Amino acid sequence: MRLVHLDLKGAAPKVSYLEQVFPFLSQLGANGILIEYEDMFPFKGELEVLRSPYAYSEEDIERIQQLAEQHKLEVVPLVQTFGHVEFILKHEKYQHLREVERFPNSFNPHVPNTLALLKSILAQVIEKHRRSTWIHIGADEVFHLGEGMDSKNWMSRNKGDVGTIYLKHIKEVLAFLSAQYWGLRVLMWDDMLRKISVGALRVALVAHTCPTAGPFLTKYAESGFESVWFASAFKGTTGPAQTWTPLSYHLKNHLSWLKVMQALPRLAPLRFQGIVLTGWQRYDHYSVLCELLPVGIPSLAICLQTLVNGGFTEEAKRKVLDILGLESVQLEQSTCEGRGAFPGVEIYHMVEQVNGHLKESILKALEEESAIKGWFSPYHRKRQFGNPRNMESFGSKVLKLHEDWESFVRDLRAQLERIYFPDTVEEWMEENVNPYLDQLRDLVRDYR
Repeated sequence: MRLVHLDLKGAAPKVSYLEQVFPFLSQLGANGILIEYEDMFPFKGELEVLRSPYAYSEEDIERIQQLAEQHKLEVVPLVQTFGHVEFILKHEKYQHLREVERFPNSFNPHVPNTLALLKSILAQVIEKHRRSTWIHIGADEVFHLGEGMDSKNWMSRNKGDVGTIYLKHIKEVLAFLSAQYWGLRVLMWDDMLRKISVGALRVALVAHTCPTAGPFLTKYAESGFESVWFASAFKGTTGPAQTWTPLSYHLKNHLSWLKVMQALPRLAPLRFQGIVLTGWQRYDHYSVLCELLPVGIPSLAICLQTLVNGGFTEEAKRKVLDILGLESVQLEQSTCEGRGAFPGVEIYHMVEQVNGHLKESILKALEEESAIKGWFSPYHRKRQFGNPRNMESFGSKVLKLHEDWESFVRDLRAQLERIYFPDTVEEWMEENVNPYLDQLRDLVRDYR
């Protein structure tokens, strides 16, 4: 299985955009999607507080699954059940369930209410995904586990360690899932399992889950797991504020995974079952947005076709260019030549402009124009004191630059609004455009 990860904890696309993207994923070689909803799920009743104001409706969730089915994509919902639960624990209502009172990252597994809350979250998500045969329970990066008072007391009473606490909680989640949803198969990330002994894993998890594993395959084989998944990345791993996807970096990541896949038969009976191509949209619920999905599509296409063809062969390259409507791809420069015909290609090109020219052109005008530095400094502007003769020497140039960028940004905003909800558009503009354009706007205002 080749699942593409849709991380909705930031820049969740409108369903109308997914309608365009799903056929592309299918053509490129994906056969499933891993959907990390976070606050975009239409939680009801007690849980309604968790919903974003722009959360998908129940009809949207149904439509997403119909689209997936139409394009032969298996849907796997992802519900975080231990760490990365800031979207839950930031609310006053659930603050008492934090492992460490100050931090909203991780659940305290010793409070009975934690499991009760998780059961109702899982139940609502699974209820709306009746066709899904898999669920992913997250369970990665449980920061500060073992640091809360309840954990410290538990460890000293039970002569246990952080690994024991971790496995105990995961076992409870798995017991609920296997009792309530017969036949539903469970995936989880494996980073927390890496420090846990073979014996403990064998007793706790083996019958129930498949780890999405890293370089710890021998250990999982010895622990008795029958199958294993891998997790690569097509975007969202090269910096929390990254706006442009480095193509060769992500291609290399997939080529490395191909080597691991080829070596796997030596670790029989461990069977390779699938790979998740992750595309993180934020590092956590509180961080800024990283690369937008349209910006990451060329990388995703390269990575998927690399997996399908067992390398970035000529055939893979031809198919990528063909499907994306591009003339060529420069891996080292992370650029694509040609107009492109993939969903969101306008945003792809416009972000490239912002990335490559916005800051540079504005700083050049403000920093290098000697008439501005000499006759229109912050000192002059503050006191509204300037020589019109010298001001005219740079005026028309600066006004033109300002007008060009304002008209560009209007177009960019219109394109973003077609795909994204207002909160995403505002956030992206404030993070990536306004810090530079506002300097130019202020200068023009003072000039006038």
